[in-house]
This record gives sequence, C-alpha cells and structure tokens, in this order.
Amino acid sequence: MSTGAIVGIIIAVIIVAAVVVLGPALLRQMRMRRQFGPEYDRLAKELGSRKAAAELTARQRRVDALGIHRLSAEQQARYSGEWTAVQERFVDAPAAAVSAADTLIWDVMRDRGYPADNKDASLEALSVYHARPLDDYRQAQEIKTGSASTEELRTTLIRYRALFQDLVGVSVGQGALQPRLAATAKSAAGSNGRTRKIAILPAKTADTPR
Repeated sequence: MSTGAIVGIIIAVIIVAAVVVLGPALLRQMRMRRQFGPEYDRLAKELGSRKAAAELTARQRRVDALGIHRLSAEQQARYSGEWTAVQERFVDAPAAAVSAADTLIWDVMRDRGYPADNKDASLEALSVYHARPLDDYRQAQEIKTGSASTEELRTTLIRYRALFQDLVGVSVGQGALQPRLAATAKSAAGSNGRTRKIAILPAKTADTPR
C-alpha cells in the first residue's frame, strides 16, 4: 500500500472519530439554537455550551410546570384593540405610548399564567417559547424612555409589538406602525416651522395559528 493511501486512511479514521465524538454535541447545539435562538448563544457565551444546554433544559421543565395557557378568542380581540389604541396614542405622546405598550405586554403575560409579579422568572419563562422576540424586548428595555428620541421610541414600540404579537397570537397592524410612525419621527417641522402630525389608520387584525 502506498504512503498516500495510508495517509488517506488515517485522515478518514480521524474524521470518523471526530464525527462520533463531536456529532452529538453539534446536534445538541443545533437543536438548542433552533428552539432558543439568541438566548442559547447568550448563555453559551456566559456559561459554556454544555452548561447552557443543561440550564435551558431545566428551564423548560420549570416553565412547563407553570401551566401557561393561550388566550381565549375574546381576550385576543380585546388585547388587539388595546394595542391599536396604544399605537394611535404614539403620535401625540410617544413616551407614554411606549410605557403603555410595556404594561400591556405584562397584562397579557399575567392572563396567560406567567409569573408576572417576578420579572426575572417571567423573562426566563419567555425564553423557552418566545426566545426571538424576547431578544428584541431585552434590547428595547435598554432604551431610557424619558430621554429617548422619537425614532428610538418608535423602534422600541416595534420591538414590543413583536413580543406582544407572539404572546397574544394575532397580528396587530403589521403595516401601520412601521412606515407611518417612521414618517412621524422624521417630520420635525413643516415649512412654517410647525410640527406636522400624521394620522395612523388602524389595520385589521388577522388570526395567526401557532
């Protein structure tokens, strides 16, 4: 057997051994990233991939024991209407609207059975089945509402909306907030120096089965 063939066999054996040893770990990482998204990456960076996987597995067991449930159709309709009112309020009072949106999210969580009186426990619970919008929510929470610009508040409200929709289970005006509030944020003043207001037309809600 030639030297090249022997080298090729050795390389093949090494590759097979690596797959056998590393395969389960890679599959676990893929599964965790698929379910937990940014939350897994955050914990893996903080704790290491093995401990992060163990923590998230234990977290899922704790959350499953909470008895979290979906909203009824009546609750979905009521909360969708309340969100539309918050969205319309943004034009005249952006900071107040953002604060109201945050409160509304926690009202929904309380109705669904999340431990809403314990913020850390609730965020932990959200990370199990709402990891991706939770990541946006975490970023939005870093914005100081009292000193934020209108554009920052608009971005915050959009991020809140993503989590709100995921929790409620219905769409709440996907097209209305983004372009119209963007225009509101950019309309600093008209030709006469007076601030212009742009009306928001509430969009129809649509059921989105989960």
